[in-house]
Amino acid sequence: MESLAKSGEFIFVKSVKDGIPNRDPLAESDARRLFDEADGRISLTDVSVKRDVRDYVLDKYTDGGEDKNCFVFVREERNESGKLLSRADLAKRTKEIKGYDKDVPMKQVLIESAFDVRAFGAVYSVSSEAFNLTGPVQFAWAHSLHPVETKYVQGTVVMPSSDDKGQGTIWTSFITPFAVFSMYGVVNNALAQYTQMTEADMDLVLEGLWKGTQNRQARGRGLQQPLFLLHVEYADPFFRIGYLDEGVTLIPEAEEWRKPVKPSKIDEIQLDVQNLAATLAKYQDKIARCRVWVNPSLQIIGDLPAEVGKPW
Repeated sequence: MESLAKSGEFIFVKSVKDGIPNRDPLAESDARRLFDEADGRISLTDVSVKRDVRDYVLDKYTDGGEDKNCFVFVREERNESGKLLSRADLAKRTKEIKGYDKDVPMKQVLIESAFDVRAFGAVYSVSSEAFNLTGPVQFAWAHSLHPVETKYVQGTVVMPSSDDKGQGTIWTSFITPFAVFSMYGVVNNALAQYTQMTEADMDLVLEGLWKGTQNRQARGRGLQQPLFLLHVEYADPFFRIGYLDEGVTLIPEAEEWRKPVKPSKIDEIQLDVQNLAATLAKYQDKIARCRVWVNPSLQIIGDLPAEVGKPW
């Protein structure tokens, strides 16, 4: 049997150009802001980041993969008449594709078949069968590493919105020219035992973070690029250093991002990981493995005690 995912932590840093990765419908689709105006940072929900991972896995393993265990349960799928399938219908479809007998419990079906159920958990309540699986992988919200000023822009579309319109329509949107975000996450081995999340599943989560960011093609969300990914696994399943993301800072610091001329591309920034490196060195006897992936365009300040992986 393949080894289950170890307890651990990870940090993911990405950049975005000319867009907003996650909009707030309560703020006229401007950026989400959890911090006050003086702070200036903007944020992304954990749900939006998980969506990037799910969509990447869905595109890569449209048929569930060679072992038919990489299906995605939480997805958008429609029937022949265009109606969105319910969770019950999605689960039934997965069950049929896998060829399970009708009496096999749906909890078993989804654990054995759906990557996102093993990694992120699921809530299922249909007819007489109901269960709640808490996912071993939990994401915090992502926050920009600097203050961000969004711009309100507008333009026109040549194509009219309907047959009775003689001209194109006007569109409006908020964008940010350039921003860098950091996201923190944890992995819980005890929960992995319940969902049967494996080390291969964890590797796919990491790959999905990196490639899913590159794979994201949506005009309003901007052009995104993965920059830095660190994954720490612990020898003790009940140990955690905690908040490793606080050891990472962006250069230049906040005051430079408030000036009229701001950094606007990757070669104008640096990621300082010296405090993170010191923390990892302090707890090296607790760490089973530490891996890092870095975009070649990003300059790093500090040396991490980690295996350097080749970006996917």
